[in-house]
Amino acid sequence: MLEKILEAADRRAATADVNHDAFVTAAGLSEPARPFATAISSPGLSVIAEIKRRSPSAGDIDRDLDPVATALRYEAGGADAISVLTEPHFFGGSLADMAEVKEAVSVPVLRKDFTRSAAQIWEARAAGADAVLLIVATLSEEQLVRLLDVARDIGIDAIVEAHSTAEVAVADASGATIIGVNNRDLATFITDLSVAEQAATFLPDHVITIGESGVSDVEGAARMASAGYDAILVGEALVRSEDPASLVALLKGVT
Repeated sequence: MLEKILEAADRRAATADVNHDAFVTAAGLSEPARPFATAISSPGLSVIAEIKRRSPSAGDIDRDLDPVATALRYEAGGADAISVLTEPHFFGGSLADMAEVKEAVSVPVLRKDFTRSAAQIWEARAAGADAVLLIVATLSEEQLVRLLDVARDIGIDAIVEAHSTAEVAVADASGATIIGVNNRDLATFITDLSVAEQAATFLPDHVITIGESGVSDVEGAARMASAGYDAILVGEALVRSEDPASLVALLKGVT
């Protein structure tokens, strides 16, 4: 499944590459990015609330999801940032979803996707993204460093995502300032909160840390907080919730 996802991502990256200069021009006309890193590193456990219609593991979560209405509910509950899945083939997202959300909310917005080229970071900024995702398992170390440099030059934050202690070391060596540890195995798509708990002791003190995937309730949030994470990224549980604003508030209340 990951191979298929990356094949599709590479095709989209190739299209973005053709339009690189146009994205650079459009990004230059955008307002400065909102401070994503600052937003998720305030005292207490921060919540990055995610817009996600479907996933390879869960199938359809909410086929008819309204990204703007959902994002506004998240913000009402106190979400510190909004993550928007923009991958179209396997997650049902789009860059248009993210742009609409950015217009509607006042908090920073993350473009959640399988970033493969510098042009896609420019594309994200041109559409209003305040941060992008870089996944260690899908990039060479050279690519990771280069894309981090691009994000830094553009003036947006980048979450470098790891799935193991070895990948945490790669993320740190690349110069990452935000490291997310994903509890979801990319091969099986099974989530296990112990992944982030075990990796926590290997995370450097100077980075902002995020526990990603698998948190669906206060107990899971408490485990991530206890492990020392600054923030959690929560998607499926919020999309399925009848009252996502209240769930965001509950998760934020964990210390």
